[in-house]
Amino acid sequence: MKTKKGFTLLELLIVIGILSILSTTVVLVINPAQLLKKARDSQRISDLNTLKTAIAYYITETSSPSIGTVSNTFSDVATASCFSTASGTQALTTAGLGWIPINFDGMTGGSPIGSLPTDPNKTAIGATPGRYYVYGVLSATDYTFKLVANMESTYYTTSGGGDVETGDGGTNTGLYEVGTGMTLSIATSATCYTGTGV
Repeated sequence: MKTKKGFTLLELLIVIGILSILSTTVVLVINPAQLLKKARDSQRISDLNTLKTAIAYYITETSSPSIGTVSNTFSDVATASCFSTASGTQALTTAGLGWIPINFDGMTGGSPIGSLPTDPNKTAIGATPGRYYVYGVLSATDYTFKLVANMESTYYTTSGGGDVETGDGGTNTGLYEVGTGMTLSIATSATCYTGTGV
């Protein structure tokens, strides 16, 4: 008569130990949390560059463009548009009533974008760190503007190899800034990006 042979307790413990070491190594090497942050940062870069292109297209294709109210700093919601979880779906419209007050829908051929994007990991306005998009206007007459986002991965920030915050030409080395009015400063103690903003 043949007897069934199974695994001993020692063999099972060795296999479980090897699997736990491998899974720990995979988590440390791949770091899924950082991968998600990096993916969201890539989305932020893409969103802001898409908006910059859409605004530039609006300015060149519209006979009397209106890009919003002039502000010297992003000091409050009245002079700069901060989009956060507090804003509703109306803030996404491209008809000039959204968080970017430009009527893209009035363009010949329609809006170059379907809706205004939002930060992929929004926080409330005034939260530290702030994670939402900001739009400000330096000069309505020569159409200079700036769009701002706050990166969250170590790769895209000042400590990473793909740092986009320091070398973007903006006034704040801790935020990602694009646009034509890169000298527009960020108020770090008011509504947009409370505290250091990073």
